[in-house]
Amino acid sequence: FNGNLIRAGLARWKELQDHAPRRSIEIAGKRGISGFRFRGHAPDAEFTHFEDKPTFAEVDVIASRYLEEYTLGEFDRLDVVYMKFFSVARQEVTIETLLPLGSIGDNVGGGADDAGGGADESTTQSQYEFLPSPESILEEVVPTSFKVKLFKCFLDTAVSEQIARMVAMKGATENAGELIRSLSMQYNRARQGQITNELMDLLGGVEALK
Repeated sequence: FNGNLIRAGLARWKELQDHAPRRSIEIAGKRGISGFRFRGHAPDAEFTHFEDKPTFAEVDVIASRYLEEYTLGEFDRLDVVYMKFFSVARQEVTIETLLPLGSIGDNVGGGADDAGGGADESTTQSQYEFLPSPESILEEVVPTSFKVKLFKCFLDTAVSEQIARMVAMKGATENAGELIRSLSMQYNRARQGQITNELMDLLGGVEALK
């Protein structure tokens, strides 16, 4: 689990080396931090306070800082490497660009120039009235959307990690069961052999006395 994430993160880090000379990396998790340090890449920020159940309040602190730095122009792109959860049987390492956010549609009205047009443009533009204004709505929706997306990355990774632990423990339990059965059979064979040897010695002694 950790190895796949570290390899994907390193590949992305090296891929951006030619395109973005100024880069910074922030890592959550002790294994990821030690993995990058071992390979000679010291993180610019480390997060080790996230437990098995990350909260939105914890992620909100990081997300708000990212938004502020992005607005000030301190960076122009944010890539996140995480384990995306699809189902209990499927989790995949995913690299997703969270900033900049995609546009929310440039032509909402649309269709004015389509075949069979002839519709009054002023009529199509005045079908909806936004209260409050679309700008104020976007000012709330866009930051919240980014925070939710980042929070989902943390949640997906946390769930995937628990599944990886569950699979590892199941494999360890099955291996332990096989080992116990194998050792039990060896013990029973050795015990039966020892009892047989003792019986043969007794019978040999009885025959000698006769």
